[in-house]
Amino acid sequence: MSNREDSLSYSLRTLLNRPGEGDLPLGEILEEVGDKGFGLLLVILSLPSALPIPAAGYSTPFGLIMAALALQMIAGRDSISLPRRAREMKLGRRFSERMLGAAEAIFSRVEFLIKPRMSWVASTAGLRALGLVVLIMAGLMMLPIPGTNTAPAMVIFIIGVGLSEEDGLFASFAFIGGLAAVALYSVVIYLLVTQGPEAIETIKESIKGLLGR
Repeated sequence: MSNREDSLSYSLRTLLNRPGEGDLPLGEILEEVGDKGFGLLLVILSLPSALPIPAAGYSTPFGLIMAALALQMIAGRDSISLPRRAREMKLGRRFSERMLGAAEAIFSRVEFLIKPRMSWVASTAGLRALGLVVLIMAGLMMLPIPGTNTAPAMVIFIIGVGLSEEDGLFASFAFIGGLAAVALYSVVIYLLVTQGPEAIETIKESIKGLLGR
């Protein structure tokens, strides 16, 4: 895993592996994200749903916060603003450590592939386009359909990485992933409408099979 102080992995390790026993308020994360801004915050907020670790209860509140961030991205804002209630939300210390361990396992394999390129990602137009994708994915995450929030969370995670590392090529994959997530939810909603609530178990088993769980 990279030790560069400007790398995403270093930023995550600094934020989520801080000394102390207490939980980590979202406001403190916001104060320390620095010039990685939207990107790093999106990575952290999407991790609980994107990674294969138990994270019950995070999808809706974090989805709402990510939707708020998406609207600010679409508006072309340079700085992040969150309401007091959102800033006071906390990541549990034990959960944060587990989440960081899972993130380290992912980045140790792929971080060498990520680098600054395709400068569109740092432009206002690029930020707005990615913000629209984040808004759609955050909306999908908040739908009350069990076992389906991993796909949109992964798309947001990819966008966060692309923004943090200014990697336009990596961020481009988010558009493909977003289309796949919309297609997945279209199928799920169709099955729920045509087969009723009993289709949920079939959907969950199918998703587990695709994820190899």
